[in-house]
Amino acid sequence: MKKIIRSRFLFITMVLFYCSSLKAQTYRVDSIEAKTIQPKKNPFPTRPTIFFIYTRNLPISNLNSKVNYWKTNLSFGINLNQAAFSDNWSSGGVNSVALGTVLNYKAEYNKNDINYTSEVLLQYGKLKNEGQLERKTNDRMFFDNKAAVKLSKNWSFFGSVSFESQFDAGYTYSKDAQGNEVRSLISKFMAPGYLTESVGFEYKPVKYFSLRLGTGTARQTFLLDTTLYLNNPKNFGVPIGKTFRNELAFQVVANFDKDIMPNLNLKSRYLLFAAYEKLTGIDQRLDLTLTAKVNRLINVTVGATGLYDDDFSNQIQYSQNLALGIVFKMR
Repeated sequence: MKKIIRSRFLFITMVLFYCSSLKAQTYRVDSIEAKTIQPKKNPFPTRPTIFFIYTRNLPISNLNSKVNYWKTNLSFGINLNQAAFSDNWSSGGVNSVALGTVLNYKAEYNKNDINYTSEVLLQYGKLKNEGQLERKTNDRMFFDNKAAVKLSKNWSFFGSVSFESQFDAGYTYSKDAQGNEVRSLISKFMAPGYLTESVGFEYKPVKYFSLRLGTGTARQTFLLDTTLYLNNPKNFGVPIGKTFRNELAFQVVANFDKDIMPNLNLKSRYLLFAAYEKLTGIDQRLDLTLTAKVNRLINVTVGATGLYDDDFSNQIQYSQNLALGIVFKMR
């Protein structure tokens, strides 16, 4: 009996020892795993950034900067066309030379609600074909001044003065009984010349478009050569023998100037002049200029003009030109 009790006691003692050793081993493994998953400390500790603010006293001379309210743009262009053929050239041809020039100057002043714009446009071109009399390809002198005061965001009250004439004499060409080419004088400098004064309201919703409504407009037509009626019976609306004519009218002027594509500019100007004494014959003029910039100096220009003026002709007049030339710009 004592042996049985002793053996059981020994067995229980061994079981308890085994369990205690297993438990100690489990705790040892858990403690080792817990140490491996602990995050490491950052070896480069961060420090807060400190800002320092210093005051500096600037001299008054540096703050006295001036504002320029003027914006100017000057461009001058010249193009030359020339062609020459030998006497036995199989395709035929005429020796010719053509020269054209254009000068455009625009100055604009803007300050608060006051605007002043001045623009000068000078154009002249000549063509000479072998065996023919020389001819003009372009001839215009235009000068426009406008002052405006803003009434609202898009509307202004304006007053303007413009002048228009030509540089050289203009002719019509025909042939006499012997087949020789002859020309007849129909216009020249200040024959005619136009001076127009206008007051009214201007609508300008965007920078590239404006519309003038000249409710009070007066135009003076000058005709310093009183013999032009011999070749032009209408005499530009001036009574024969007189050198001056005054008209009161309603005038509309629409201007558009925008880069419609990269290096491609479209500029247009539409003029309507309706004299109060005769609303049946309304003078109208449309100028379109499309300019493609090839590089910094070379431009390709396509221009077209449509004109109706019953003081010269009862039919629409039109002209078109294409030029490749050098353009110099200064701002």
